[in-house]
Amino acid sequence: MTGLTYELKAEKTTIGRVEDNAFQIAESSVSSHHCEVLLKGTDVVVRDLDSTNGSFIEGHQFTGESTLKPGQILRLGQVQLRLESGQPASSSKKSLDHTMVLPQGVKMNELETGTGKQVKFESSSPFGKKNNKTALIFIAISVVLGIVIIIFLIKANQQVGTGQ
Repeated sequence: MTGLTYELKAEKTTIGRVEDNAFQIAESSVSSHHCEVLLKGTDVVVRDLDSTNGSFIEGHQFTGESTLKPGQILRLGQVQLRLESGQPASSSKKSLDHTMVLPQGVKMNELETGTGKQVKFESSSPFGKKNNKTALIFIAISVVLGIVIIIFLIKANQQVGTGQ
């Protein structure tokens, strides 16, 4: 969502994760109806709507209403928004802090020939190879329990067959 802008035209603008908001932010840390932005004269007022992850202006959490000034950062959950005035930005515009280039994906012909790029994940990556130790323990316990149940059923069947 880096670089996305929304012009505040209405007296009240709702912001949240679901589609019925005027400004939808489809991010899990943003509540379904996170806050409202109110235009009160020349002031821009933000009203938190009892959001789960909170609303912050310049790193300070607020409940209820708080005034947002041009240039200040409004953080909703993990999403940061900056209020800009309607005036054109100067040539010394601050670069965005979290812009990054995403690598190109796999092309169709690379899928067919298998000549695609190899991706290696670091061990600290949340996408690293999973440890199968837990699965192996679960399978071993399941096999042992299965054998115990089968033995129990055989013994019970033998006792019923002999009339004991």
